[in-house]
Amino acid sequence: MDGMVEDRTRTDLTRVLAARAGALRYDQLPAPVREIARQCVLDYLGVALAGAQDPLVQILLDEMTEAGGSPQSSIIGHEARLPALAAALVNGAASHALDYDDVNMAMPGHPSVAILPGLLALAELKGSSGGDVVTAFVAGYETACRIGAALQPGHYNLGFHSTSTVGSFGAAAACARLLGLEAEATAMALGIAGTQAAGLKSQFGTMCKPFHAGKAGQNGLLAARLAQRGFSSRTDIVECTQGFALTHGPDFIAEAALATPKAGFHLLANLFKYHAACYFTHAPIECARRLREEHGFTADSIAGITVRIDASCDRVCNIPIPVDGLQSKFSLRQTVAMALAGVDTASLGAYSAENARDPNLMGLRDRVRFDWQESWPQTLCELELELVDGRRVSTRHDAGIPAADISEQGERLAAKFDALVAPVLGAPRARELREMISDLDDLADIRSLARLAAG
Repeated sequence: MDGMVEDRTRTDLTRVLAARAGALRYDQLPAPVREIARQCVLDYLGVALAGAQDPLVQILLDEMTEAGGSPQSSIIGHEARLPALAAALVNGAASHALDYDDVNMAMPGHPSVAILPGLLALAELKGSSGGDVVTAFVAGYETACRIGAALQPGHYNLGFHSTSTVGSFGAAAACARLLGLEAEATAMALGIAGTQAAGLKSQFGTMCKPFHAGKAGQNGLLAARLAQRGFSSRTDIVECTQGFALTHGPDFIAEAALATPKAGFHLLANLFKYHAACYFTHAPIECARRLREEHGFTADSIAGITVRIDASCDRVCNIPIPVDGLQSKFSLRQTVAMALAGVDTASLGAYSAENARDPNLMGLRDRVRFDWQESWPQTLCELELELVDGRRVSTRHDAGIPAADISEQGERLAAKFDALVAPVLGAPRARELREMISDLDDLADIRSLARLAAG
C-alpha cells in the first residue's frame, strides 16, 4: 500500500501542489506567517523603489512603453502605467536590480521578487484586498519552495537560476489563488508556467539576472490568466516524462515537495538581506566584519586571507576581477575585501566601478585564497586571516539561519526600507507607505498602496 501511495504521489505531484495552493485560506495562516509576509512586501517595495532608476529598468520601461497597451497597473517609482504583464516584467526587474532582496534556501533563490511583481499587478487590476494578497503570496511562496526542494541540489548546481525557473511556478500559483481558480485550472497554470520557465546562472553579473525576476512574475501572471480563459496544458508538468523536473536536473525527489517544513511553513525560513550583494557572499562578509571589529587590524596588517566555503559557490559568486558594481556583487574576493577594509556593504554606492578599481581593495582581493569544501551549506563560511605579525585569527558564520525574533527583524527591515525609500519618495511618503504595509491585512483595496509606490 505504501508503494502505491508513493507512486500516486509521484504522478500527481503537480495536481497535489495546485490543490494545496488553491485551498489555502487567510484564517489558516498563523500570525508569524502573516507578519513575515508583510515584511516580504515591505522589503520588495523598498528594493524595487531603490532600483527603479537603474539603467536596466529604464531600458525595459522604454521598450514596454513604446509597445503601449491598456494602462492597467502601476510601475514602481515611475509615473507610467502599463498592461499588467508589462508591469510585472518591469517591476520584477527593478526589485532584483540591486540584488538586495530576500532569499529562501529551499528554492534556492529569491521568492518575493519572483512572486510579488505579477501578483501585485493583478491585484491592482482587480482591486483586491490586502488580506487576499497576503493569502495568495503565501500560497505561491510555499509552492515555489516545495518544487524547489524536490529539485535540489542538482537543478541549481547544473546552472539554472531558480529565482526565474522555480519562481515562475510560485508566481503562477499566487496569481491563480488570487483569481480563485479551481485545482484543475491551477494545475493548468503551473503547466503553462513550467513550459515558459527559464533562467541561467551564467548571466549573473549582467542585466539578465534582474530580468529573470521580471520574467518569473510575468510568466506566472500570464500562465494564471491563460488558465482562467481555458488555455490547455499538461497538469503533471513537474513530474511527467520529459517534464520540468526530469529535463532540468539530475535530482528529483517528489516526496521532498510534500514534506512538512521544520516550522510548518517555508515562509518562516525566509532570509532577508542586509548587504547589497549575492546572498552567498553574506557569510564571508559577516566573518570579515566580525574579525575587523574584534581585532582592530588595518588592511596593511593582513598578509593572507583564506575563505572556506562550499565549492558550489565558485559557480555563483566568484568573479575574480570585477570591473563594475554589478560584477562586484558577485565577487567573493571583492566583497570580503570591502568588509575587511571597513566599506559599508549595506550601502548601494559601495558597489561601484571606482571601488572595483580601488588599489587598496584590489590589493586585499589579491590576497584571498579559497579552500573549497564539499557538501557544506552554501550559507556557511569560515574565514581565516594571516596577519603580518604572524598571528592567525579566524571565525565562522552561517547566514542561512532565520531570525529568531520576528519583531526585531521587522525593526531592522523598517530601517532598511527608510534608508532605501526616503531618498526616492521623501521621508513623509516613505513613512506613509511603510505604515500602510504594516496594516496590509486590513487594506480594502491594494490600489491605494500601488499609487503610493508609483512615481
